[in-house]
Amino acid sequence: MASQRSTKPDKSPLEQEIRDSFQTRKRVFIGLITGSSVLICVFLALIWIIPFVGLTTIHPAAPWIFGFATVALILAIGWAALALVLNILLGRPVLFAKRLRGITVKLFLPLMTLLGRAVGIPKQTVRASFIKVNNELVRGEGHRYPPEKILLLMPHCIQNSRCKFRLTYDIDNCKRCGECALAGLLDLRDKYGIKLAIATGGTIARRIVVQHRPGLIIAVACERDLASGIQDTHPLPVYGILNSRPFGPCLDTDVALDQVEWAIKEFLA
Repeated sequence: MASQRSTKPDKSPLEQEIRDSFQTRKRVFIGLITGSSVLICVFLALIWIIPFVGLTTIHPAAPWIFGFATVALILAIGWAALALVLNILLGRPVLFAKRLRGITVKLFLPLMTLLGRAVGIPKQTVRASFIKVNNELVRGEGHRYPPEKILLLMPHCIQNSRCKFRLTYDIDNCKRCGECALAGLLDLRDKYGIKLAIATGGTIARRIVVQHRPGLIIAVACERDLASGIQDTHPLPVYGILNSRPFGPCLDTDVALDQVEWAIKEFLA
């Protein structure tokens, strides 16, 4: 009798490409966040050890009280790092990682950048790794959102630089000429009933978020803007998609529409 094979469909090429890319990035993130947590714990331990003798002049129990507080901080940082790493590896929240996620990435990202620089890893690579891991954490929470709670947030540089129409305050001023990705993004907006907006900078982006009050943001930008935006909007979940820059940064950038549509379908209720 012929052996039965699984009828489960294979992953789509896009989903496989995204997963492969994430696998290559997460090692960088895990290594840097582990190294950063070790450095913080060593620093806290030194803070306790160095003044140990001097604290006895205040009170005989002062060194031990300070020591217990230091150990508690070390355990908390180690717990946060472990929870985040397990979340990355298992693809689901563990050890209250959902609650600790924002605190952990805000604490560790600057240290990871410094550590990466010290060992020769470019800041852009660290940020890209952070974005990939953040996306996996957001997906791991397993939330689905109605269309009106999903906001596509685009950078102004995705608009053709020669376009004479102002789209920042009214995206429907776009004539859908096809000279940039906005025509395809508007089609996705109309197809799925989600919201779409363009931001010229961090201040405008924050105002758009306040106006629309989304449950989830699917943002397109460069590594720097996505990393800072993810931090600024916490606890609001942000799924980041890197733009392509064929003419350099901040000029006639582009985005893969199939990646955007995949992300919409991934979170749409």
